[in-house]
Parts: sequence; structure tokens; C-alpha cells
Amino acid sequence: MMKKLPLKLKITLWFSTMLIFLVTLSYVLVISVSNSVLLKNLRSDLIMTVEDNVDEVEYYDSLQGVIDDNDNDHYFAYKDGYVEIDDDFIGVMNGIYSVIYDESGVQIYGTDPTNKKTDGEAFSDKGLKTVYVGGKRYYIYDRRLTNRGVENMWIRGIVSHEKADEPISDVARRSMIALIVLVILGIGGGYIIAMKSLKPIKDIEEVARDISQSGDLKKRIKLGKGNDELHSLADTFDTMFDRLENSFESEKQFTNDVSHELRTPMAVIMAQCDYALSEEMTQEEYKESIELIRRQGGKMSKMITEMLEFSRIERRSEKYPVEELDFSELVENLCDDLALLKTKNIKLECEIEPGIRVKGNHMLLTRLVNNLVSNAYRYGVENGKITVTLLSNSKNAMLSVKDDGIGIAKDEQEKIFRRFYQSDPSHSSGGTGLGLSMVKEIASFHNGSVCVKSEPGQGSEFLVRIPTV
Repeated sequence: MMKKLPLKLKITLWFSTMLIFLVTLSYVLVISVSNSVLLKNLRSDLIMTVEDNVDEVEYYDSLQGVIDDNDNDHYFAYKDGYVEIDDDFIGVMNGIYSVIYDESGVQIYGTDPTNKKTDGEAFSDKGLKTVYVGGKRYYIYDRRLTNRGVENMWIRGIVSHEKADEPISDVARRSMIALIVLVILGIGGGYIIAMKSLKPIKDIEEVARDISQSGDLKKRIKLGKGNDELHSLADTFDTMFDRLENSFESEKQFTNDVSHELRTPMAVIMAQCDYALSEEMTQEEYKESIELIRRQGGKMSKMITEMLEFSRIERRSEKYPVEELDFSELVENLCDDLALLKTKNIKLECEIEPGIRVKGNHMLLTRLVNNLVSNAYRYGVENGKITVTLLSNSKNAMLSVKDDGIGIAKDEQEKIFRRFYQSDPSHSSGGTGLGLSMVKEIASFHNGSVCVKSEPGQGSEFLVRIPTV
């Protein structure tokens, strides 16, 4: 049942249950504490009233000179004299009744709220008791008088427990109303907060569904500014969609590029095959046709191999494990080997700082250096010079490959790192157009970067930065 409910309703139900539980607990505690406090106050008032009345009862042998016209005191005969009940004597106040008894326990003054049903209750000086009369609870407090002439007379204070219940009922009623309003506001507010808080999840769901149904990777959630977890999640999804879109666009572009690059050698092969089949040819001509087909096939094979390598690097394939290696030694050995080529009579010079270590893949770093030096040979001038420099700072190894060749125009310096791009086709003999794009991908694979500085006619310098260990 719960599994079928919306998440915001589940949160609201859980929140409501906890709120009702806490409100109920608070209500019980309020009533319990209030009852305890009010009972304590009621008993204190009972004792205080009786104690105050003790001094308001006096005995006189004669009333001569005692009574005056403004006297509101109450007098009655007792034994051989008279008892005076001062007008400050509190007979009834706030539900507390004060009753006077003689030494034999007979009521002689005051009103008993229990209709004398507590008369049989034994007196106990300064004793507070609880008695039940007709199913009702009463508290009684006794005090024995010690003044002359009234010795052994008693004042009994009586109050009903209901006097404490009345304010408690009022507190309970007010508390109940307040707590019900609090619960309603809490549940309503909780539902609104849950609805607003979970709105980003709904937006994420809708965008994901739209992308799934339409295949449009350009859609984004775009929640706007916010520092909570859901805004962070939405930003993460938008970043993921950006990467997916770039990946699909890159894959699409890669497919188009491959199709375009393979079309030319395939067209040459097919044309040569058609020509060889349609015309009578000498053995030498057949040999030339086969050699042409072989060259184009070799070019296609090389291109496919490099494309596969490029794709593996791009996917961070496990085929390329990384390890700590001596980059200085690797570059120096490659320079020694490549210097033997002497293509276009170009001189290769090296300046290598020893002991530079990086964390990388030996084969990929070899390919990076080889591609840069080969590119310098390809676009270099006759009797020119290539300078390979490897230095380091506190964070990076810095590899520089500089030539004095034809240079690169400013508007082409960003394009040369694209796949299959060739700035000067006349110098691209044997190249596939993947060399520099592979350099960039290998640098990225090693958490590094590559850039170029060049002026037309003044040569080029490629600078690669790779973190050291």
C-alpha cells in the first residue's frame, strides 16, 4: 500500500504521524504538570487560609468594653465567657471553607461543604488529609487552637478537588485547541514544504522522460540558484546531459569524419579495380594497379588502426595501465632514435632535464612524443632544425617541440587539434590527420594539456604539460 503512494505524501504522512505523537505527548505533559502545580497551589492555599484564621479566634471572660458600634466581629458564649470571631476570619474564599469545632468535635461555627459528613474524621494538628465523600475528593487541614480559653478547639479547612479540576479543564481545553491548530498548520506546512522540496525531482523525472522519448539531449533541468542537495543533484544531471550530448555529437562527428576519410581511398580502389577489369592490361600495368590498391589499402588500415587507438584512449580503456616512469629517459631515447631519420636533412637537438618522473602509460607517452616530432619533420624546411626540450617545475613536466618550419596561421591554431584536420595538405603525405588530435587526447589522459605557439613562416612550438610525481 505504502509503496504505491507518492513520495511527498509518504513524507507528509510520516511527518504528520510524528507531529501528532509529539503534540499528544506535549498535551499529556502539559496537563500532568498543570495538574501537579494546581494541586500543590490548592493545598498551599488551604494551609495558608487555616493558619491565617488561627489568630482571628479569641476568648473573653466578659464582653464589657469589647463590643463597639462599628464592630463587625462575631461573638458567641462559650463555657464561662465568650469567643470572638474577628471580621478578618475567612469563612469561605476561593472554594476553601473554614469550620470551627469545640474540643468534643462539635461544629460551632462556619459552613461545612460536605454537610458535616467529615465530622467523624479524626482531627490531626497540622495534618493534611484526603477524604472521599459521595464519590468526591476533598482535602482537609486541621489546626488546634492554643490561645487562652479556646484551648483544644479546632479549625478545619475543607476544599474540594474540583477546585483544581476547573482551571485544569480550562488549560486542557485551550491546550487542545492550540495543539489542534498547530497540527493542522504543521501538516499543511509540511505538505507544502515537501511539495516544493521535491519539485526538483519531478523536474528531473520530466526532463529524463522527455529525453528518453524524444532523444533530444539539448534539454536541461535548469533549477537555477540553490545550495541544497536537490539543486546539486539537478546540476549534476545537467552536467551529465552536457557530457552525453558532447559524447553523442563527438561520436556523430567521428562517424562522419571516418566516412569522409575512407571514401577517397575506397573510391580509388574501386576505380582501379573497375579499370583493371574493363581494360586489357600488360603485366606491368596490372602490377601498378595492384600496388596502387595496396597503398590505398595500407592507408585505410593505418587510419582504422589509429581510429581504434584514438577511441580506446578517449574511453580511458584498461588497455593502457599507468605507472610511475622516468619521462626524461623516455624522451631522450626517442630523440636519439628519431635523430637518425634526418628527413629533409633536418637536425634534431635535445635538451633534457634528468630525473623527471610522471605517472603515465609508456606506450601512449611514446606515441605523444613521436607524433609531435614526426609532425615537426613533416612541416619542417630543408636543412632546418627541431629542438626538443624537457624541463619541470614543482608541479608539471613541460615538454616543448619547436621547429623552424612553415608555421601555422592564427585562425588555424585551434583547428589543428581536431580529428582529420590538416592545415596544409601539400605537406600531409602519409598522414591521417589524427596525429595532433591524438596528442591532445593523450595529454588529457594524463591530466595534462597541450598548446601551440606559431607564426606563419617562423615555425611552431608545441608545449605539453603533464603533472609530475
